[in-house]
Amino acid sequence: MKKRMIIWLIYSFLIVSLIHPFQAEAAISVSARNAVLMDMQSGRVLYEKAADEEELIASTTKIMTALIAVESGKLEEKVEASHHAVYTEGSSIYLKEGEKMKLKDLVYGLMLRSGNDAAMAIAEHLGGSEEGFAFLMNEKADWLGMNHSNFENPHGLDSDNHYSTAYDLALLMRSAMQYDTFREITGAERYLSENRDYYWFNKNKLLTKYYDYCTGGKTGFTKAAGRTLVSTAKKGDMELVAVTLNAGDDWNDHQRMFEWGFENYDHVLLQEKGKVPVNVPEKKSLYYTRDVIWPVTTSEKQSLHSKLNLLQNTDSSLVGRHVIYLDDSPIMTTAVVDSPSERTLLSYWLERTNRFMGLTSW
Repeated sequence: MKKRMIIWLIYSFLIVSLIHPFQAEAAISVSARNAVLMDMQSGRVLYEKAADEEELIASTTKIMTALIAVESGKLEEKVEASHHAVYTEGSSIYLKEGEKMKLKDLVYGLMLRSGNDAAMAIAEHLGGSEEGFAFLMNEKADWLGMNHSNFENPHGLDSDNHYSTAYDLALLMRSAMQYDTFREITGAERYLSENRDYYWFNKNKLLTKYYDYCTGGKTGFTKAAGRTLVSTAKKGDMELVAVTLNAGDDWNDHQRMFEWGFENYDHVLLQEKGKVPVNVPEKKSLYYTRDVIWPVTTSEKQSLHSKLNLLQNTDSSLVGRHVIYLDDSPIMTTAVVDSPSERTLLSYWLERTNRFMGLTSW
């Protein structure tokens, strides 16, 4: 008897609306008002505290500014510092009006020294104006699924309409760390610009002093926002993203979260790219389009299972979906195709939609 083919319409998938992937109960506490610990590879939230509350975020804003600069492909272009950029209030790399500096150097000054003048110079060069660049920032935030964020400026000085959440900032940092250039910049302890005869040293003491496993991050502070910090750390094959907002003891908060995450979670291969290891009547070989690796606790390993849902009478190379469950709740949906090299438009759409819903790895 033929196995029954299960038809899942696209809209039926959309009702699986998990904002954050499942979390284990965290036996940790943090000083921060808002916090998140996220697995870099899968996007799974391992720990959170008031993660969706909209807050002032200070200079962690500059992660978005740096990401847009890196994605522009214009890092070797010379940027001329305007009067407006030079006289932006707050922390500075001491640009001079009319000075021309490579965009790449400005991004280093932005991330290591938190230069507000560098942020404004970048914004005016890439966006035409502060307002034009804010538009680019919000477009990027929408694409990333940062649903509780709004950007008005490239530096993070306080504004009622400039805010984000701990969860959204984790999404942002996870996206930025996909770029080797961004990793190199945020992980640098010091940098020497062509325009300077002295080094810029990184203000992120988690990277330079306190935590050997730290791979990058961005600090921030205003009186209204308090201390804000986004950081990343890697131990073995696991890399995590931590975010704290309004924290009195952020250096220790991040170390505690990282150590808890590394101690309690292991990566498990849930799906291997290539031929699906099952036989399906009247079907030739089926293929998964990518590897899926997911962080789980020891107790969760026994609760993982999956279903292969096949589409009927489809003319597309997308022939089904692989749905992975933790107990009875879906944690991920991936595409199944009929060619080992195929990645259909619908497959791309499905994975991108999953990403918005917190259900996928990259």
